[in-house]
Amino acid sequence: MEWIWFFIFLIGIFLILPIHFLSVEHLKFQKKYGLEKGDKITKILGMASGWGFFIFLFGIWISPQPKFTVPIFQDLIIIIPFINYSIPLVHLIISIPIILLGAWFGIVGVKETTLEVSETHKAEKVVTTGIYSFIRHPQYFGAILSHLGISILLSSLFSLLSTPLIILYNYLTAWKEERELIKEFGKDYEEYKKNVPMLYPKLR
Repeated sequence: MEWIWFFIFLIGIFLILPIHFLSVEHLKFQKKYGLEKGDKITKILGMASGWGFFIFLFGIWISPQPKFTVPIFQDLIIIIPFINYSIPLVHLIISIPIILLGAWFGIVGVKETTLEVSETHKAEKVVTTGIYSFIRHPQYFGAILSHLGISILLSSLFSLLSTPLIILYNYLTAWKEERELIKEFGKDYEEYKKNVPMLYPKLR
C-alpha cells in the first residue's frame, strides 16, 4: 500500500523525540563527561534531532496519500511547468500567507538566537528581546504554520490531518527544553515563562 510511506515518516518523527530530549540535557552530559565533551555530545544529538525532524516532516508532505480540495473554485488550477504538477488556485491563495508567516517566525527566531543555538539547543542566556518578547518558541510555532500551509498547498490529506500530532511533537520538545532551561537559568527563565506564551504569539 503506497500510503505506508506517510506512516513511516510520521512514526519516524516521534522516534527521534528521545534524541531531542537527550540533546537538551546539557548539565547531565557535562556532569558525566565534562564540559567540553558533554557539550560536543549534546551538539551532535541536537543537530541529528533537528535535521531528522525536518527530513521526516518533508517526507510527510510529499509521501503518496489521498488528495483533498477546498470546495470552492475547484476548476481554477495552476499548472507548474517542467514537473507537470497542478495546484488548485484557492489552495495557493490560502497556503502562501501561512507558509510565509511560518517562515518569518522561524527565520527571525534563528536570527535572534544564532543558527548554532538553534541547531544545538544550547543557549548561553535567556533571550527575551525581539520576537522572544511575545512568544517563547517562535521556531516551533513557525514549523507548525509551515506544516499547515504546505499540507494545504500540496493538497495532502493525511499530512493536513496529522497537524495535531505535529503540534503535539513541538509542544513536547518545547516542554522538555523548558525543564532544562529552568535547571540552567533558574528564576530568570521562570519569570520569563510567566510573561510570554509558549507556542502562540502574545498579541499585546
